[in-house]
Amino acid sequence: MNRAASRLDAAGPKLGHLYLNKSVPHLEGPPEPLQFYRDWIGPNKPCIIRNAFSHWPALSRWTPEYLREKIGSKMISVAVTPNGYADAVAGDRFVMPEERQMSFSSVLDIIEGTVQKTGVFYIQKQCSNLLQELPELVDDLEPHVPWMSTALGKSPDAVNFWLGEANAVTSMHKDPYENLYCVISGEKHFILLPPTDRPFIPYGLYQSAVYQEQDGGEFKVIDNVDSHKVPWIPLDPLDPDMERFPQYRLARPLCCTVKAGEMLYLPSLWFHHVRQSHGCIAVNFWYDMEYDIKYNYFQLLESLSEIANGSS
Repeated sequence: MNRAASRLDAAGPKLGHLYLNKSVPHLEGPPEPLQFYRDWIGPNKPCIIRNAFSHWPALSRWTPEYLREKIGSKMISVAVTPNGYADAVAGDRFVMPEERQMSFSSVLDIIEGTVQKTGVFYIQKQCSNLLQELPELVDDLEPHVPWMSTALGKSPDAVNFWLGEANAVTSMHKDPYENLYCVISGEKHFILLPPTDRPFIPYGLYQSAVYQEQDGGEFKVIDNVDSHKVPWIPLDPLDPDMERFPQYRLARPLCCTVKAGEMLYLPSLWFHHVRQSHGCIAVNFWYDMEYDIKYNYFQLLESLSEIANGSS
Protein backbone atom coordinates (compact mmCIF):
# COMPACT_ATOMS: atom_id res chain seq x y z
CA MET A 1 0.00 0.00 0.00
CA ASN A 2 1.45 3.41 -0.94
CA ARG A 3 1.74 6.47 1.30
CA ALA A 4 -1.44 8.13 -0.05
CA ALA A 5 -3.50 5.04 0.65
CA SER A 6 -2.04 4.73 4.15
CA ARG A 7 -2.92 8.32 4.98
CA LEU A 8 -6.47 7.90 3.71
CA ASP A 9 -6.88 4.71 5.72
CA ALA A 10 -5.61 6.40 8.87
CA ALA A 11 -7.72 9.52 8.44
CA GLY A 12 -11.06 7.87 7.69
CA PRO A 13 -11.88 6.36 11.10
CA LYS A 14 -10.79 9.57 12.86
CA LEU A 15 -13.05 11.66 10.65
CA GLY A 16 -16.00 9.35 11.30
CA HIS A 17 -15.59 9.59 15.08
CA LEU A 18 -16.01 13.36 14.86
CA TYR A 19 -19.65 13.32 13.85
CA LEU A 20 -21.11 9.80 13.69
CA ASN A 21 -23.34 8.01 16.15
CA LYS A 22 -22.60 4.37 16.97
CA SER A 23 -26.18 3.49 16.07
CA VAL A 24 -28.97 5.18 14.13
CA PRO A 25 -30.87 7.48 16.54
CA HIS A 26 -34.67 7.55 16.81
CA LEU A 27 -36.92 10.61 16.90
CA GLU A 28 -40.36 10.19 18.44
CA GLY A 29 -42.31 12.48 16.12
CA PRO A 30 -42.16 14.67 13.03
CA PRO A 31 -39.56 17.39 13.54
CA GLU A 32 -39.69 21.12 12.97
CA PRO A 33 -38.19 21.90 9.53
CA LEU A 34 -35.41 24.23 10.71
CA GLN A 35 -34.45 21.94 13.59
CA PHE A 36 -34.31 18.93 11.28
CA TYR A 37 -32.09 20.80 8.85
CA ARG A 38 -29.72 21.86 11.64
CA ASP A 39 -29.57 18.50 13.40
CA TRP A 40 -29.64 16.01 10.53
CA ILE A 41 -29.54 17.36 6.95
CA GLY A 42 -26.71 19.83 7.52
CA PRO A 43 -24.53 17.35 9.45
CA ASN A 44 -25.46 14.58 6.96
CA LYS A 45 -26.52 12.10 9.66
CA PRO A 46 -29.24 9.42 9.42
CA CYS A 47 -32.09 8.95 11.85
CA ILE A 48 -35.30 6.96 12.18
CA ILE A 49 -38.47 8.97 12.78
CA ARG A 50 -41.48 7.40 14.46
CA ASN A 51 -45.04 8.70 14.11
CA ALA A 52 -44.06 10.85 11.14
CA PHE A 53 -46.83 9.55 8.88
CA SER A 54 -49.28 7.99 11.33
CA HIS A 55 -52.04 10.05 9.67
CA TRP A 56 -51.64 8.27 6.32
CA PRO A 57 -54.62 6.02 5.48
CA ALA A 58 -52.15 3.69 3.72
CA LEU A 59 -51.00 2.28 7.07
CA SER A 60 -54.37 0.63 7.65
CA ARG A 61 -55.71 0.40 4.10
CA TRP A 62 -52.91 -1.25 2.15
CA THR A 63 -53.88 -4.86 2.67
CA PRO A 64 -53.61 -7.33 -0.23
CA GLU A 65 -57.42 -7.27 -0.51
CA TYR A 66 -57.56 -3.49 -0.75
CA LEU A 67 -54.73 -3.30 -3.26
CA ARG A 68 -56.31 -5.97 -5.46
CA GLU A 69 -59.56 -4.05 -5.52
CA LYS A 70 -57.95 -0.64 -6.03
CA ILE A 71 -55.16 -1.39 -8.51
CA GLY A 72 -55.25 -5.15 -9.18
CA SER A 73 -55.70 -4.76 -12.93
CA LYS A 74 -53.07 -2.03 -13.31
CA MET A 75 -50.00 -2.95 -15.37
CA ILE A 76 -46.76 -2.07 -13.58
CA SER A 77 -43.02 -2.49 -14.09
CA VAL A 78 -41.54 -5.43 -12.16
CA ALA A 79 -37.85 -6.36 -11.78
CA VAL A 80 -37.18 -10.11 -12.14
CA THR A 81 -33.87 -11.81 -11.30
CA PRO A 82 -32.78 -15.41 -10.70
CA ASN A 83 -31.40 -14.69 -7.22
CA GLY A 84 -32.92 -11.43 -5.95
CA TYR A 85 -29.90 -9.27 -6.81
CA ALA A 86 -30.94 -6.54 -9.26
CA ASP A 87 -28.44 -3.88 -10.31
CA ALA A 88 -25.51 -5.79 -8.82
CA VAL A 89 -22.12 -7.22 -9.70
CA ALA A 90 -22.20 -10.87 -10.81
CA GLY A 91 -18.78 -12.16 -11.76
CA ASP A 92 -17.29 -9.69 -14.21
CA ARG A 93 -20.64 -8.09 -15.14
CA PHE A 94 -22.93 -5.43 -13.69
CA VAL A 95 -26.27 -7.13 -14.23
CA MET A 96 -29.64 -5.40 -14.26
CA PRO A 97 -32.97 -7.18 -13.84
CA GLU A 98 -35.29 -8.30 -16.56
CA GLU A 99 -38.10 -5.76 -16.54
CA ARG A 100 -41.61 -7.09 -17.11
CA GLN A 101 -45.00 -5.49 -17.39
CA MET A 102 -47.34 -7.37 -15.06
CA SER A 103 -50.69 -6.75 -13.43
CA PHE A 104 -50.47 -5.80 -9.77
CA SER A 105 -52.65 -8.79 -8.84
CA SER A 106 -50.26 -11.19 -10.56
CA VAL A 107 -47.40 -9.87 -8.42
CA LEU A 108 -49.49 -10.36 -5.28
CA ASP A 109 -50.24 -13.94 -6.42
CA ILE A 110 -46.49 -14.66 -6.51
CA ILE A 111 -45.78 -12.98 -3.17
CA GLU A 112 -48.67 -14.80 -1.49
CA GLY A 113 -47.52 -18.12 -2.95
CA THR A 114 -50.70 -18.96 -4.84
CA VAL A 115 -48.75 -18.88 -8.12
CA GLN A 116 -45.26 -20.35 -8.55
CA LYS A 117 -42.83 -18.60 -10.90
CA THR A 118 -39.12 -18.91 -11.56
CA GLY A 119 -37.10 -15.99 -10.25
CA VAL A 120 -37.45 -13.28 -7.61
CA PHE A 121 -39.96 -10.48 -8.22
CA TYR A 122 -39.63 -6.90 -6.96
CA ILE A 123 -41.56 -3.72 -7.72
CA GLN A 124 -38.68 -1.27 -7.52
CA LYS A 125 -38.73 0.99 -10.58
CA GLN A 126 -37.22 4.26 -9.36
CA CYS A 127 -38.81 6.75 -11.73
CA SER A 128 -41.48 8.09 -9.38
CA ASN A 129 -43.42 4.92 -10.10
CA LEU A 130 -45.99 5.69 -7.39
CA LEU A 131 -47.06 8.87 -9.15
CA GLN A 132 -46.56 7.58 -12.69
CA GLU A 133 -47.87 4.01 -12.50
CA LEU A 134 -50.06 3.95 -9.37
CA PRO A 135 -51.67 7.39 -9.04
CA GLU A 136 -54.78 5.72 -7.58
CA LEU A 137 -52.85 5.27 -4.32
CA VAL A 138 -51.79 8.88 -3.85
CA ASP A 139 -54.90 9.75 -1.81
CA ASP A 140 -53.78 7.17 0.77
CA LEU A 141 -50.68 9.20 1.64
CA GLU A 142 -49.10 12.52 0.69
CA PRO A 143 -47.27 13.41 -2.54
CA HIS A 144 -44.52 14.99 -0.42
CA VAL A 145 -43.45 15.29 3.22
CA PRO A 146 -44.41 18.86 4.20
CA TRP A 147 -41.76 19.47 6.88
CA MET A 148 -39.00 18.04 4.63
CA SER A 149 -40.15 20.12 1.66
CA THR A 150 -40.05 23.21 3.89
CA ALA A 151 -36.62 22.33 5.30
CA LEU A 152 -35.14 21.92 1.82
CA GLY A 153 -37.22 24.54 0.02
CA LYS A 154 -38.22 22.11 -2.72
CA SER A 155 -40.54 19.27 -3.63
CA PRO A 156 -39.33 15.70 -4.09
CA ASP A 157 -37.87 14.68 -7.44
CA ALA A 158 -39.48 11.25 -7.19
CA VAL A 159 -41.91 9.25 -5.06
CA ASN A 160 -41.30 5.50 -5.36
CA PHE A 161 -43.36 2.43 -4.41
CA TRP A 162 -41.60 -0.78 -3.27
CA LEU A 163 -43.06 -4.28 -2.89
CA GLY A 164 -41.21 -7.56 -3.15
CA GLU A 165 -40.12 -10.93 -1.90
CA ALA A 166 -37.77 -11.51 1.02
CA ASN A 167 -35.01 -12.65 -1.37
CA ALA A 168 -34.99 -9.29 -3.17
CA VAL A 169 -31.82 -7.43 -2.18
CA THR A 170 -30.56 -3.96 -3.05
CA SER A 171 -26.77 -4.11 -3.44
CA MET A 172 -24.58 -1.49 -1.82
CA HIS A 173 -24.61 1.89 -3.58
CA LYS A 174 -25.11 5.59 -2.92
CA ASP A 175 -27.58 8.15 -4.29
CA PRO A 176 -27.41 11.93 -4.81
CA TYR A 177 -30.68 12.39 -2.90
CA GLU A 178 -31.94 13.24 0.55
CA ASN A 179 -34.05 10.13 1.06
CA LEU A 180 -37.07 9.65 3.33
CA TYR A 181 -37.88 5.93 3.35
CA CYS A 182 -41.30 5.07 4.82
CA VAL A 183 -42.22 1.48 5.66
CA ILE A 184 -45.96 0.84 5.35
CA SER A 185 -45.94 -2.87 6.28
CA GLY A 186 -43.22 -5.37 7.17
CA GLU A 187 -39.62 -4.37 7.83
CA LYS A 188 -36.59 -3.09 5.92
CA HIS A 189 -33.06 -3.95 7.03
CA PHE A 190 -30.38 -1.40 6.15
CA ILE A 191 -26.60 -1.47 6.30
CA LEU A 192 -25.36 2.12 6.14
CA LEU A 193 -21.89 3.53 5.63
CA PRO A 194 -21.02 7.24 5.72
CA PRO A 195 -19.45 9.09 2.79
CA THR A 196 -16.25 9.38 4.86
CA ASP A 197 -15.82 5.60 4.50
CA ARG A 198 -15.34 5.94 0.75
CA PRO A 199 -11.59 5.03 0.95
CA PHE A 200 -12.51 1.61 2.36
CA ILE A 201 -15.27 0.75 -0.12
CA PRO A 202 -14.04 -0.98 -3.29
CA TYR A 203 -15.22 -0.06 -6.76
CA GLY A 204 -14.70 -1.68 -10.13
CA LEU A 205 -15.69 -1.02 -13.75
CA TYR A 206 -18.04 -3.63 -15.19
CA GLN A 207 -19.59 -4.53 -18.50
CA SER A 208 -23.31 -3.74 -18.34
CA ALA A 209 -25.69 -6.65 -18.86
CA VAL A 210 -29.28 -7.70 -18.19
CA TYR A 211 -30.95 -10.92 -17.06
CA GLN A 212 -33.26 -12.64 -19.54
CA GLU A 213 -35.33 -15.72 -18.70
CA GLN A 214 -35.13 -18.48 -21.28
CA ASP A 215 -37.87 -20.89 -22.39
CA GLY A 216 -36.59 -23.55 -19.99
CA GLY A 217 -36.84 -21.21 -16.99
CA GLU A 218 -33.13 -20.55 -16.60
CA PHE A 219 -31.80 -16.99 -16.73
CA LYS A 220 -29.15 -15.88 -19.21
CA VAL A 221 -26.93 -12.81 -18.84
CA ILE A 222 -27.11 -10.70 -22.00
CA ASP A 223 -24.50 -7.97 -22.52
CA ASN A 224 -25.55 -4.43 -23.36
CA VAL A 225 -23.05 -4.21 -26.17
CA ASP A 226 -23.15 -0.47 -26.85
CA SER A 227 -23.13 0.68 -23.23
CA HIS A 228 -20.28 2.21 -21.24
CA LYS A 229 -18.76 0.27 -18.37
CA VAL A 230 -20.51 0.82 -15.04
CA PRO A 231 -18.65 1.73 -11.82
CA TRP A 232 -20.09 -0.39 -9.00
CA ILE A 233 -19.25 -1.90 -5.61
CA PRO A 234 -18.36 -5.63 -5.80
CA LEU A 235 -18.37 -6.12 -2.03
CA ASP A 236 -21.27 -7.84 -0.24
CA PRO A 237 -21.49 -6.33 3.27
CA LEU A 238 -23.36 -9.42 4.49
CA ASP A 239 -20.29 -11.55 3.73
CA PRO A 240 -17.35 -9.27 2.93
CA ASP A 241 -14.30 -10.89 1.38
CA MET A 242 -11.62 -9.42 3.65
CA GLU A 243 -8.78 -11.12 1.77
CA ARG A 244 -9.85 -9.47 -1.46
CA PHE A 245 -10.89 -6.17 0.15
CA PRO A 246 -8.76 -5.76 3.30
CA GLN A 247 -9.42 -2.01 3.49
CA TYR A 248 -13.06 -2.70 4.32
CA ARG A 249 -11.94 -3.67 7.85
CA LEU A 250 -11.66 0.06 8.54
CA ALA A 251 -15.25 0.81 7.50
CA ARG A 252 -17.87 1.61 10.13
CA PRO A 253 -21.19 0.13 8.99
CA LEU A 254 -24.35 0.99 10.89
CA CYS A 255 -27.14 -1.59 10.87
CA CYS A 256 -30.75 -0.66 11.47
CA THR A 257 -34.24 -2.08 10.98
CA VAL A 258 -37.07 0.23 9.91
CA LYS A 259 -40.44 -1.12 11.01
CA ALA A 260 -43.96 -0.44 9.79
CA GLY A 261 -44.92 3.15 10.59
CA GLU A 262 -41.30 4.30 10.79
CA MET A 263 -39.38 6.58 8.43
CA LEU A 264 -35.64 6.46 7.78
CA TYR A 265 -33.86 9.66 6.86
CA LEU A 266 -31.02 8.43 4.65
CA PRO A 267 -28.72 11.37 3.87
CA SER A 268 -27.31 11.99 0.41
CA LEU A 269 -24.17 10.06 -0.58
CA TRP A 270 -24.48 7.51 2.24
CA PHE A 271 -23.74 3.99 1.04
CA HIS A 272 -26.56 1.57 1.73
CA HIS A 273 -27.50 -2.08 1.31
CA VAL A 274 -31.15 -3.10 1.80
CA ARG A 275 -33.06 -6.29 2.61
CA GLN A 276 -36.68 -6.74 3.61
CA SER A 277 -39.27 -9.02 5.11
CA HIS A 278 -41.42 -10.95 2.65
CA GLY A 279 -44.13 -8.78 1.11
CA CYS A 280 -42.84 -5.59 2.70
CA ILE A 281 -44.44 -2.43 1.28
CA ALA A 282 -42.62 0.90 1.39
CA VAL A 283 -42.71 4.37 -0.16
CA ASN A 284 -39.74 6.68 -0.42
CA PHE A 285 -39.27 10.34 -1.29
CA TRP A 286 -36.16 11.46 -3.14
CA TYR A 287 -35.23 15.11 -2.72
CA ASP A 288 -32.36 16.29 -4.90
CA MET A 289 -29.24 17.04 -2.86
CA GLU A 290 -27.49 20.38 -2.84
CA TYR A 291 -24.35 20.34 -4.98
CA ASP A 292 -22.50 22.53 -2.53
CA ILE A 293 -19.04 22.53 -0.95
CA LYS A 294 -19.73 19.22 0.86
CA TYR A 295 -20.43 17.56 -2.48
CA ASN A 296 -17.17 18.95 -3.85
CA TYR A 297 -15.26 17.65 -0.82
CA PHE A 298 -16.78 14.22 -1.37
CA GLN A 299 -15.75 14.30 -5.03
CA LEU A 300 -12.22 15.11 -3.89
CA LEU A 301 -12.28 12.20 -1.43
CA GLU A 302 -13.57 9.88 -4.16
CA SER A 303 -10.80 10.96 -6.54
CA LEU A 304 -8.13 10.46 -3.89
CA SER A 305 -9.56 7.05 -3.03
CA GLU A 306 -9.42 5.98 -6.68
CA ILE A 307 -5.80 7.15 -6.96
CA ALA A 308 -4.76 5.47 -3.72
CA ASN A 309 -6.49 2.16 -4.38
CA GLY A 310 -5.47 2.09 -8.01
CA SER A 311 -1.80 2.46 -7.17
CA SER A 312 -1.67 0.36 -4.00
